[in-house]
Amino acid sequence: MSEHLAIDLGASSGRVIIGSTHQGRLEIETVHRFENGPVRMGNALVWDTVKLWSDILQGLSIAAKQSGTIRSIGVDTWGVDYVLLDPDDQMLGQSYSHRDERTRGILDRAYQLVPKNEIFSATGVQFMEMNTGYQLLSQSLAHSPMIHGADALLMMGDFFHWLLTGKRSIEATNASTTQLLDPYTGTWALDLISRLGLPAKIFMPTIEPGTNLGPVQDWVGRATGLSGVPVIVPPTHDTASAIVAVPATDFSPVRPDWCYISSGTWSLMGCELPRPIINETVAALNFTNERGVMGSTRLLKNICGLWIFQQIRASMIRRGNAITWPQMVELAEAAPAHSLLLDPDSPDFTAPLDMVWAIEQYAVRTGQSVPASDGVVYRAALEGLALRYRHCLGSLESILRNRIETIHIVGGGAMNTLLCQMTADACDRIVIAGPVEATAIGNLLIQMCGLGLLQSVDEARAMVRASFSPVIYHPQRPERWVDAAKRFESL
Repeated sequence: MSEHLAIDLGASSGRVIIGSTHQGRLEIETVHRFENGPVRMGNALVWDTVKLWSDILQGLSIAAKQSGTIRSIGVDTWGVDYVLLDPDDQMLGQSYSHRDERTRGILDRAYQLVPKNEIFSATGVQFMEMNTGYQLLSQSLAHSPMIHGADALLMMGDFFHWLLTGKRSIEATNASTTQLLDPYTGTWALDLISRLGLPAKIFMPTIEPGTNLGPVQDWVGRATGLSGVPVIVPPTHDTASAIVAVPATDFSPVRPDWCYISSGTWSLMGCELPRPIINETVAALNFTNERGVMGSTRLLKNICGLWIFQQIRASMIRRGNAITWPQMVELAEAAPAHSLLLDPDSPDFTAPLDMVWAIEQYAVRTGQSVPASDGVVYRAALEGLALRYRHCLGSLESILRNRIETIHIVGGGAMNTLLCQMTADACDRIVIAGPVEATAIGNLLIQMCGLGLLQSVDEARAMVRASFSPVIYHPQRPERWVDAAKRFESL
């Protein structure tokens, strides 16, 4: 028996999960669940890091009371966002949300400093205003005292590892989301950092997943009952952790016949490869090369995932309609197909004050009918995702020059049976859905690798296959999606 703790922080919720292994199988149990989300303070959209840390401590205490044999702890989070520390280990200001408006129009400012093609050649990362490098650039151009007084940059997972251990670190998979890391070496692209006018001193050397940071701080151990338990760094970017838990049989193939969708608030769709692919096709399609485990590369596209669906529900609740997720899916399934098409990556849906209103305005702007029922709104959010996946699949195959046969969906979106079937139909591919808690599972597996309990990703994935049963979806009448796909492309 071996027990480990995964602290899994998503952009909308957090969990503390115990993973227990016995005879080659892994069982997981959520011992504490809590909400997360950006908070508006003045003109800024920020993360409530104090509340998150309080929730983490509470979850660790619950886990310690439930089990006396915890062997390690690790934290994974969403990407791109960060905390700045001063020389005295004090936070400098708030941690901004990637949805904050301060980076609007920042890409053009960046291209004035460094040509776009040179940024891509140096990093292999897709261009998004929310990337860490552009968040930092926005602070620098605004002459923010925070960035110029900073002594260290910590990505969100690194920040909580620092709170746990008192040791600064920056883990490679999440560092690669900054668009400031050399994809071949895993070291910082210092020339690019200098040309963007960012202070090089804040970028520590990166560490790899599986690194042992040492035990939790004494006061953390006393407060939680976990004295002496080591922190083993997982892939701190949640997608990198989730991909470890994909129940595939080959790690980092040269010509993969499977791809993944890590499905949550964001959808990350891509392939696992042995090395980066940086060429004109990848640049034109705006794909990204992010670091994976054991030296692998995650070639992927960021897609605005279930964010729209989640925010529709929030809008409905504000209007007095306390609808549940199953009710939304049921009404979506009953609504007419393809009556309203949404591009989930449209800026209209980045951070509107009311998502339902934003969808209605989008329909008018794109020459479509305003949704006639709530079910049409719910269905449009899911169909837009399935069509975006279809488009992304075509792009992946054009980059790899081979056919993808299977799509693995992991994460919370694997529970949405309607979306999984829509994905199989829209893409005309077999979909294998699960495990749902892939991020926490991958986190736990790499902790075990760091302790020497598992020797490879293949061995870790064998444990996933032995422990969790996926749901398989076969395409049903994919020809029904052809016309919708043509209309979607016009958007």
